[in-house]
Order: sequence, then structure tokens, then C-alpha cells
Amino acid sequence: MRTSLHHLLEDRARSHPDSPAVTFKHETMTYGALWEEVASVAAGYAELGVTHGQRIAVFLDKRIETVAAIYGASAAGAAVVPVNPLLRPVQVGHILRDCEVRVLVTSAERLALMRDELASCPAIEHVVVVGARNEEEEPTARYRVHGWETVRESANAAPRPNISDRDLAVIIYTSGSTGKPKGVMLSHGNAIATSMQPYLGNTADDVILVALPLSFDAGFCQLTLAFAAGAHAILMNYLFPGDVPRLCAKHGVTGITCVAPLWIQIVDQKWPDQAKASLRYFATTGGRMPKTVLEKLREVFPSATPFLMYGMTEAFRSTYLDPAEVDRRPDSIGKAVPTAEVLVVRPDGSVCDPGEEGELVHHGGPHISLGYWNDPERTAERFRPVPGRGEPGGPAERAVWSGDRAVTDDEGFIYFIGRRDWMIKTSGYRISPTEVEEVAYSTGLVRDAVALGVDDETLGQRVRLVVAPVETEFDTEMLLKEMKSQIPLYMVPSSVVVLDSLPRNPNGKFDRALLREEFGT
Repeated sequence: MRTSLHHLLEDRARSHPDSPAVTFKHETMTYGALWEEVASVAAGYAELGVTHGQRIAVFLDKRIETVAAIYGASAAGAAVVPVNPLLRPVQVGHILRDCEVRVLVTSAERLALMRDELASCPAIEHVVVVGARNEEEEPTARYRVHGWETVRESANAAPRPNISDRDLAVIIYTSGSTGKPKGVMLSHGNAIATSMQPYLGNTADDVILVALPLSFDAGFCQLTLAFAAGAHAILMNYLFPGDVPRLCAKHGVTGITCVAPLWIQIVDQKWPDQAKASLRYFATTGGRMPKTVLEKLREVFPSATPFLMYGMTEAFRSTYLDPAEVDRRPDSIGKAVPTAEVLVVRPDGSVCDPGEEGELVHHGGPHISLGYWNDPERTAERFRPVPGRGEPGGPAERAVWSGDRAVTDDEGFIYFIGRRDWMIKTSGYRISPTEVEEVAYSTGLVRDAVALGVDDETLGQRVRLVVAPVETEFDTEMLLKEMKSQIPLYMVPSSVVVLDSLPRNPNGKFDRALLREEFGT
């Protein structure tokens, strides 16, 4: 019975030990070999003194050792903290201190950058270095440095700890809109539930490209669903858009999930016929897919099934749009996944009427996480029951109040509007930035677009659009003229900022917070 994250690997290793599990560059490891590696790493962690519930951070780019370090933590009874390799030392230091990480797994290059920051992380006792060690251990350091090979070659087989599906398995740090990143706590049951997405139809024949960071809920999910199905996971560290079609062709990738800004970057690449022929489905998450990008993807992959999905780290997977509905409602995020109820509600928790804007709330099911690490106040604010829902006389069932704005249509399909703190209020109107951005994309003149609200004494706010153009020679007036023909004047940007490219956060989404800081005044 699968009660722990590592059981996804262990079960497949027993039944199909010779099937390919994971590939990175030129190395492929079977399920049997990968499980042996994971079990060895778990024993090494135990020899370092790791006990049930302690935190192990993995600060590495994607590679097979990263997978073994993550699943080894689960097998050792610890909670793993996957840290985005693009983060700066001060950001990593906050994460390590916040959840009192005891063991850090990283590379020699990253350790060199982290030396000063680690001095202020008193809980760290051990650093495990993957790859060649290019420096000597500092004699004054409070922690001991170990080579990866030393840890994984532990001679002592530690007894397997008893782990419940309610035990803490993973802490994923999400930046949110204000303040420092907060750690979302996922139980083993949550992690296993993310691997059960039957609508995608994953089988052992699938080859899944893991392009998103493992520190991002959607990226982490690509591994869990691949291992749950016995599929083959292809690891890639995204550098250039052209890398994606090349790897898809090389490995015969059948499934890809990306955030919309990443699809925007890669859809116009040259896709080899092998890549087009093998792809069975493509999926998007983390916000609405621009219609123009979806249309291009369907042209490139006419035989692939599109899945438009919505989720949040606090509940991983909430909705998906039935592919049969894509032609009728391409801008919808669909309906709730089979194991959940997703509502659009008013502030008092009552359900909104069709067409009435409200807050998206994920109610019930196995995906709702344990809350925020060491932050009961924010947990109580975000995780709370919906008045009037649940069994009469029974205990109140928790829900996740997302902070996202949405509406439903007469048939119950949900349409994502945007984050509550993204909304632009001008001339008495509430404007969704994504609606303005959608129109900008439809002109064919811009590659990237983010709409911001700028304070205005008369209007409250006015709309400023930050874009990266498709062509070097860009006519701002032409863009505004095209937009005026499609939307009311109060929605038309009063100013346009032109950049070569728009900044993205470590998860590949547009960095709206940075853009608002630089251009929102």
C-alpha cells in the first residue's frame, strides 16, 4: 500500500525493475537501480543522524542525484525541502533558517556561494556535496561536509521508519505577493494524491519531460505522476527555448506540462517531426493560457490533446478543462478534479451566481496541504472552512481560499480572472490584467505582456502595459490602435513600456512583483 512518497518508486522497482525510470543527459537509470540508489541515500542520511520529521534541503539543479536525494529523504522519514537552484544565497538562507534544515545537499559551486549565509544557519549540521569537491572544508564551520559517494555508500542499513500518510513529506516555498517566502507543508498523502491525475491517462508507456523546477509544485508533480504510472521521466534544466523540442525529439516525449510564459517562449521554436509525432498531450498550469498561444500549440501538435489546468501550491491540483470543451471555451480552466470541490464564492462563503466575480476556493479532497510551516496565523487565514459546506452535524472541512478571482458560466465552467492583488481599479471599473494582456497578444505584435495598475488621482488607477515585441521595429501606436478596436477605452493602456524581454521568477512565471516595483508608479 502506498502511504509514503518513496513507495511510488519502491513499488515499481519491485514489479518492473528493468524499466527506465529517469534520464538526465546521457545517463538513464532503471526503476530497480534508482530504488537501490534511494535506499542507499536513506541509509546514509540515517548514519548522519537524521531522524523522523527532520528537514533535508536539496539545493541542486536537476540530475539523477537530485531525484535520489529527494526520495531518499522520504525513505529516511525526513521532510524534503527542494530549493530552486536559481535562488540567491540570501533567499536560500531564509529557507534554511525558516524550517531549521539539518542537512543540506548541494554542489561544490553552490556551497562556495553559500559559505557566508550558512554561518547564520545554526540548525545545519551536515552538508552533502554532489560532484567534485573543489575546496577544503573550513575548520571553523559548525557543519561537516561529506561527499555524495560517501553518504550513498553507507555500510549500515538503517531500519525503515514507520511513516503515516499524514506525516510531513515535502515543504515547498512559495513567494506569494507580499513578505518573505512561506513554506507550504505537504503530507505523504498530499504528495501521493498529486500523482493520481487519471484524466491525463498516464501509463508506463509515457515519456514525461520534467521542464519546470522541482521546487515548484507543478514541476515536483511531474516526477510523482511519472513514477506512479511507471513512466520514464526526462530531466532538463531549462536554458534555451530550443532545448525543449530537441529533447522531445530525442527521447520521444509524450507529455509536457508548462506554465503559460514558458509555452510562449517555446511554441514558435522549430519542432522536429519526431517531437510532433510522439507528443500525446500538452498541459498548462499556473494561470490562464493566452488564446493565441493555445491556437499555435494546437497547430504545431494537431494530434496531441490539450489540458488546461489550474492549481496552487496549497492544494496542488484543483481544476482541469475537459479537452472536448477546448473549442467551446478555450479561456476556461474547467471544473474541479474528481477528488475535489472547487467553488467561486462571495466573502461570506456563499456561492456566486454565474457571471458574478468571486474568490476561488478549493474545498475538500486529498490535495489540501497541511498549511504553512511555522505560521499558524497565515495558515488560519488561508485554510478555513466554507460556511454551510460539509455534512450536517459533522466536523467542518477545511478549504483553501486561494486569493484568485474567477467567475463561472451557466454550466459551471470556471474562468480565471487573476490574483486579488493584481486587479486594476480604474474609473470605477475592476479590470483583470489577464484580459488586457489577452488582447495585446491577439494583435500578434507582442511576445510577452503584463498589465499593471498605476496610481492616478483622477481615475484611481490607470493601465500601464509592459511588453516585449515580436519584431525589432515596434509601433506602440499601432498596438494601442488594435487594442482600442477590441476593448472599452477605460481598459486601453495609457502607457506602454517596451523591453527586450520580461523578467520571470524562478518558476518561469512573469515576475509581476518586480515589474510592479519598477514600472507600477
